[in-house]
Parts: sequence; C-alpha cells; structure tokens
Amino acid sequence: MTKSRDAVHEILCQSRGFRSAQDVFAEMRAVGSKIGLTTVYRALQSLSDAGRVDVLRTDEGESVYRACQTDTHHHHLVCRECGRTIEVAGPDVERWAEVVGAEHGFIDVTHTVEIFGTCSSCAEAARSRAEAAGKS
Repeated sequence: MTKSRDAVHEILCQSRGFRSAQDVFAEMRAVGSKIGLTTVYRALQSLSDAGRVDVLRTDEGESVYRACQTDTHHHHLVCRECGRTIEVAGPDVERWAEVVGAEHGFIDVTHTVEIFGTCSSCAEAARSRAEAAGKS
C-alpha cells in the first residue's frame, strides 16, 4: 500500500487544484500504472487520515482531494468555476465550533468549513462574455 499511496500522493502534489479519485485513477492509468480504483480510494483515505491531503465535498457531493499546503488546521475558499483554492485560517470559526460544542456538552469537537464562490478572474471573464453577448 505504501508504494501506491506514495504514487497517489505524488499525483496530488503535481496537481494545481483538488482532484477526484476518478481523476487520479485515470491519470495514473494513462501513464501505465496498473493501480485499481479501489486502491486509489484506499490510498486517498489513508493519506487523509494521516493529514497529508485535504478533502472537501463539492456542491455536487463529490469528495475531492489535494496535497496539503500547510500542516496547520485550515479551511478552503474554492472557486466554483476554475477550482482555484486558497487556504484560509478561521479563528472565529474555531471559537464558534468550541462554544457550540460546549453548549451541548460535546468535547473533542472537530469541524470542516469550505467556502465556495467565484474568484475575481472567473467573475471578470463572465462579465466580459456577457458584455460581448450583449453587443451582438
């Protein structure tokens, strides 16, 4: 599993954004790997458990992965159009999660927060397309 896990991690390290398990599988097969899709899923889970990859769920509910850029707890701001992702700290979110957990008697509270929007580059491109369409 270590060899497969390392190969999957390497694909994610070379990627610019988040990738689905199917994307990773297809890329590995395209370069001649004999890895199976189930092995890719297991490797991604193992990497996630070890804190070596970030995982988030898209608006469609699909899990996507990327190599962690930092070792500290963080959240993601993700462009719905191009997938550009920025890691952000959220001290207010951290405090809120602890308070909400404590109010209900929970301890060892963890959370994930992913923020989706449209980046300025994609928004500008959409405005340009709309203006061009309006002129025709």
